[in-house]
Amino acid sequence: MSPERADSSASALLNLVEGHRTTAVIHAAAKLAIADLLFEGPKTAARLSHLTNTHEPSLLRLLRGLVVLAICTETADGTFALTEMGSHLAASSERPLKGWVLFEGGMLRARWGELIESIRTGKTADEVAGLGQERFEVIAKTKDAGLVNEAMASMTRSAIPELLAAYAFRDIRVLMDVGGGLGELIGAVLKKCPAMRGIVFDLPHCAEAARKHLSDAGVSDRCEFIAGSFFDSLPLGSEAIIMKSIIHDWNDERCVRILHNCRRVLPRGARLIVIDRVMPEKPEPNASNLSVVMSDLNMLSGVGGCERTEGEFRDLLVKGGFRVECVVPAGRYCIIEASAE
Repeated sequence: MSPERADSSASALLNLVEGHRTTAVIHAAAKLAIADLLFEGPKTAARLSHLTNTHEPSLLRLLRGLVVLAICTETADGTFALTEMGSHLAASSERPLKGWVLFEGGMLRARWGELIESIRTGKTADEVAGLGQERFEVIAKTKDAGLVNEAMASMTRSAIPELLAAYAFRDIRVLMDVGGGLGELIGAVLKKCPAMRGIVFDLPHCAEAARKHLSDAGVSDRCEFIAGSFFDSLPLGSEAIIMKSIIHDWNDERCVRILHNCRRVLPRGARLIVIDRVMPEKPEPNASNLSVVMSDLNMLSGVGGCERTEGEFRDLLVKGGFRVECVVPAGRYCIIEASAE
């Protein structure tokens, strides 16, 4: 290897290993609501320092980091403004990701420190710590419940345009969103399909925020929230079920349990719509594959699930009583349509 190539490859490796610093910078900006303030209009470092109650010289250093990351721009007179990408960090933007940034930079970043133990043992960070498997039910009882709910809603909100463009949701009179959280997805589907009725099914702690969101979206007259656990049973009354980012959370045994519960409440031939990432059979070094593989490792240390290949999805759904009819790409996700056997 030539000295020039060695220098280039070493620099590339350093850039990768220092990636956690980028996460920390963006997380700090989100915690300080920098994008929310700039969403109102450009401001100087002095003005932002006053509004955030921070040390101005230190805040200026953070702002320069945001400029280099293309989240902000700086004019010659020292005024800072959001870029198009940076606008997603503001809670009031059309497709906000602030909730996910706060979750990723806080709870998730800390959990990745246990990745080695997860690889050594096959256990999640919680299991390594002796906290068991019921991650979401544990979080529901803590002060972090709102943050996690908003993070999940944030990711769903950002994906909705691609999902609605990719799938028609044809001929469904009643659609149940299992693990539907705050109702972001079902709310968008109901707005697109005015003749459809909906059900959001999730843990009880989601109820209040979900009902508020459905009301704000103008679909509360066509959608109800029902509390429960998809590991126990599901309510009757839907013609089709949709699940986004649910299957990837759990191992095969627990997924089959969820799928069996779905199958019990659906008539033969009814649709199950699974929205998840699909792992390529042989990942290659590109941005798309990197995103899926990193999500898979996040599941390993997180709740014990994984990102699956199309073949693995097909096998899993058969075990749960379904047959895959088609797989439709939709941005970062794939929509897997299956029918009840």
